[in-house]
Amino acid sequence: MEMLAVQLKQDAHCTVGDLARQHGVSTRTIARDLSLMRDQGMQIDADRGRGGGVRLDRNWGVGRVNLTYAEAVDLLISIAVAERMNSPLFLASLGSVRRQLVASFSPQKRDRVNRLKSRILIGVTASTFVQTSAAAPPKRVVQTLHQAFLDQEVLRIRYRREDGKPSDRQIEPHYLLLKYPVWYVVAFDHLRNGPRTFRCDRMASAERTGTLFRLRPKEDFAPSLADDDLSV
Repeated sequence: MEMLAVQLKQDAHCTVGDLARQHGVSTRTIARDLSLMRDQGMQIDADRGRGGGVRLDRNWGVGRVNLTYAEAVDLLISIAVAERMNSPLFLASLGSVRRQLVASFSPQKRDRVNRLKSRILIGVTASTFVQTSAAAPPKRVVQTLHQAFLDQEVLRIRYRREDGKPSDRQIEPHYLLLKYPVWYVVAFDHLRNGPRTFRCDRMASAERTGTLFRLRPKEDFAPSLADDDLSV
């Protein structure tokens, strides 16, 4: 129905028959989808009579947003990173966007978002040496790390150490730290039985274990964060 809604919003005139042919379904299916879309609050106008068409109000959707708490955090963190970079071209409306986004949350979602957002740390820009050696981490690693971070789940990783040798670890991903443009995981390392910081681009693989962990206070990771000017 999402593609149908986009088409109805863009096309000035489209009949039920046209829609059925374009989407390879029956007119009854299109009529059912239109009914469901109306039930969801979409303003669908229909012209009566022979040759009449259907369309979605072009203003529908403006000001409407329904993000999951994970999506909301991703967006808020993107705004925070942009603000941290102090780019004059993109700062004009970011504060307003952030305030409106947060104001749209329910109290429960706002609380969850704030707790998760507090675990994202933005530090100083990475050194030139680190930047030249950095690479984009594998997409599958990023996805697994992201979900384990959200769910507070122990992660099994294969890590490439600074000397290039591989190391198998089980870590609790407590905090994420950006030293632009490099992301780090501030974690409790089960192998070393203590806090450690891991560069995301050195993770060759990542696997969720199904074991949850309790969040430790930021003070427990003070040695890993001592040299950074941190903000959220």
